[in-house]
Amino acid sequence: MNDNRDRLRLYLVTDRDLALGRPLVDVVLAAVAGGVTAVQVREKGLGGRAFLAEVRALAAALAGSGVPLIVNDRVDVALATGADGAHVGQEDLPAAEARRLLGPDRLLGVSVATAVEARAALADGADHVSVSPVFLTPTKPDADRSVGLEGVTRIRRAIGDAPLIAIGGISAANARQVILAGADGVAVVSAVMSAPDPEAEARALSAEIAAGLAARRRSR
Repeated sequence: MNDNRDRLRLYLVTDRDLALGRPLVDVVLAAVAGGVTAVQVREKGLGGRAFLAEVRALAAALAGSGVPLIVNDRVDVALATGADGAHVGQEDLPAAEARRLLGPDRLLGVSVATAVEARAALADGADHVSVSPVFLTPTKPDADRSVGLEGVTRIRRAIGDAPLIAIGGISAANARQVILAGADGVAVVSAVMSAPDPEAEARALSAEIAAGLAARRRSR
């Protein structure tokens, strides 16, 4: 397992439909300037070729930035573009198969909603788990319930010190609470993609995450 939690503190998941008509690359670069530390390309509305082109464009834009580029679901696209890793859900390619294809060095994240799923994902080769959804959100319309802050804490206890990212309805208003509940970082979609100023919103989120991590260290 690669421990890259410092690179996953503020994790942007893309959705071009929420970008207010702005080019996706422009929103991503503004967010990175504000403190986003990782980017996942998740564009469910794009066909295979268009998705491949989008990932390549973002890979070129982020080259040399130190910000890892992760591909949602499509392990083949991650390999074809030289992306830094992939992310799979419970209904996607099994984590063990994704790890086998990616090899040992690329990042692999897995969406989980329970402690059982989290432990299984880590046993199958995930570098980190993404607890989802913490709060109900329109970007996950198939989710009928949220895990809540209690769910984040429960999964944290179940996996010990393994890297844990939280996603779902998170913004600058609640990011600190999510970190205090046990997350090492937060992933956001609409909070940044739909922000009038993505750089400023990313900066606000980054400050809340840092404050939460500092408070957690003081409480130990």
